[in-house]
Amino acid sequence: MFTGIVEELGEIVATEALPDAARLTIRGKLVTSDAGHGDSIAVNGVCLTVVDVVDGDSFTVDVMDETLKRSSIGALVAGSPVNLERAAALNSRLGGHLVQGHVDGTGTVLGRSPSENWEIVRISLPDAIARYVVEKGSITVDGVSLTVSALGVDDEPHADGSRDWFEVSLIPTTLALTVLGSAPLGATVNLEVDVIAKYVERLAQRG
Repeated sequence: MFTGIVEELGEIVATEALPDAARLTIRGKLVTSDAGHGDSIAVNGVCLTVVDVVDGDSFTVDVMDETLKRSSIGALVAGSPVNLERAAALNSRLGGHLVQGHVDGTGTVLGRSPSENWEIVRISLPDAIARYVVEKGSITVDGVSLTVSALGVDDEPHADGSRDWFEVSLIPTTLALTVLGSAPLGATVNLEVDVIAKYVERLAQRG
């Protein structure tokens, strides 16, 4: 379990293709400082398991084919920046919201509107998860816990086939310390909706 508060902006050191999987080596001095085999680290919002620690400042993870298909992890290459967060400790403050590290879908950056003190980013919202997203609710974008500031539907479908979109407002700290600060128009981002909404829907369906 995570909180969506990015601890460190890391970097992909190397990628290795495996049968139906991939192995990534990721540099992140802070998150690696107390990491060990079997620990969980969120990489751009995807919960991955540490296989080995390398040189004291990097770690390796194995990513299954299912994760590569359902997230943007498969597009990462050596040099790609990534958001990193260690699993939350039970005695720590919950600065964001409950994040599982299980990506529900991907969106596309549709627009960026800079302001003097923040930037509004518009992101496409897949049809399959649009019903779980509400204005002023929480959503995780590439592992960052954010508040939905606006929702809308376009007349024409976006490049990814969706018509729904949402907006988030990014403060200078988020812009400077996460990959969202440099995500260009058309970039693919990982999305995880608030799990509470999915539980409520399931309970309602089952009566």
